Amino acid sequence: MSKLTLVIGASDNSIRFSYLAVHRLRSNGHPVKAIGKHKGTVADVAIETEQQPYHDIDTVTLYINPTHQKAYYDYILSLHPKRIIFNPGTENRELEELARNNNIETMEACTLVLLSTGQY
Repeated sequence: MSKLTLVIGASDNSIRFSYLAVHRLRSNGHPVKAIGKHKGTVADVAIETEQQPYHDIDTVTLYINPTHQKAYYDYILSLHPKRIIFNPGTENRELEELARNNNIETMEACTLVLLSTGQY
């Protein structure tokens, strides 16, 4: 089952984990939207620099540190995703609590590991 995923902190730099995540999500059949600091393209996914009014987002996967996440709190909550994945280094108790208060599942996990083990 494919899950529309928003990657926040996307990069077209091939050594970044967010780059690998977009590639692996796409190769596993998941549609992907991406927001990053700079416009670019990863696989067939355009990286946007502005918060877009996406609909039907299943999963938000974070690749930005907690300090930068504050600017995304309202945006993420407005998307009403089913879950937020906090990849290593992005753990944020404040956003996790906000999400849970809005009936959004949170996970401290690695998107790449979830994909490789069939748990995504």
